[in-house]
Amino acid sequence: MKEGKKFFCIITAFWVCFYLAVESLRFTNALWEASALVKWYAREHVLLCFVPAFFIAGAISVFVSQASVMKYFGAKVNKIFSYSVAAVSGTILAVCSCTGLPLFSGIYKRGAGLGPAVAFLYSGSASGQGRA
Repeated sequence: MKEGKKFFCIITAFWVCFYLAVESLRFTNALWEASALVKWYAREHVLLCFVPAFFIAGAISVFVSQASVMKYFGAKVNKIFSYSVAAVSGTILAVCSCTGLPLFSGIYKRGAGLGPAVAFLYSGSASGQGRA
């Protein structure tokens, strides 16, 4: 980035901060509501969705053997059977649509094929879990 562009960005940021309407009740209310939303997200979504998903993914990594993952999701398994089991188990195990990633990672690292692992990943989102 050239020096002139850097200077322009600094001056622009200064003027935005200079004219920020912090005295406005609308601005204060917006900050208050944003803080309340972050608090809600931390309480509801992180504790009720992410933490259980990480525990389930850890349990899959620890308690599910690689042989059993390969039995249902491996390369030598019938594709229709493999994708069906992945889709059904993904729908059941997904805590919400955004926490399917740790579960996907758990079964993929245990030796599941990419196709069944992706079917597992997307089936929780496709089923509409996690919507308020």
